[in-house]
Amino acid sequence: MSKHPSAVELTAKDLTPGGETFCPNPKAGMKLWSTHPRVYLQLSAEGEAKCPYCGTVYRLKAGESVAHGH
Repeated sequence: MSKHPSAVELTAKDLTPGGETFCPNPKAGMKLWSTHPRVYLQLSAEGEAKCPYCGTVYRLKAGESVAHGH
């Protein structure tokens, strides 16, 4: 039953101004109402984050960077 989904690649435009994304996420092919509670994941430091509920990995696409502040 343990499923290891492949990484979901995101662009900087997909992130919040603070460098976060959320899970469940439509970009991962998930229906928001049918999975787990929404959690915000920080990508700015490592460029990658793993959801503690479902194990989905979110990764910043190669060549993308997170803008720090406006």
